[in-house]
Amino acid sequence: MAKTKQYYVYLLSNRSKTLYVGVTDDLERRAFQHKQKLAGHFSAKYNIMQLVYFETTDDVRAAIAREKQIKGWRRSKKIDLIQSMNPEWRDLSANWFGWQPAPPAPGSTERDSSTSSE
Repeated sequence: MAKTKQYYVYLLSNRSKTLYVGVTDDLERRAFQHKQKLAGHFSAKYNIMQLVYFETTDDVRAAIAREKQIKGWRRSKKIDLIQSMNPEWRDLSANWFGWQPAPPAPGSTERDSSTSSE
């Protein structure tokens, strides 16, 4: 029997709780890309590398629709979603790679803003 493909809708954050919503078929790879600042300009610029929420589906269309739905929400609703699963805003991928990325340098340009995507 063939393994069912999984798709993930995920939210990432930084220390300032700037949010990023994305969809992927390989959450571990994507989290690694964010931690290495290889995932795109917005997440790299604002040090968005903490996986704070994710959900799984085997339907790619449902994943894309859910990503769009969450992106359309007000920030407060996205925060409520994260806190329903992860009230302490822990990095759910912190132990996946056997290392921790360096913290941002003092005076770095993290900010509190609305959701972005790639």
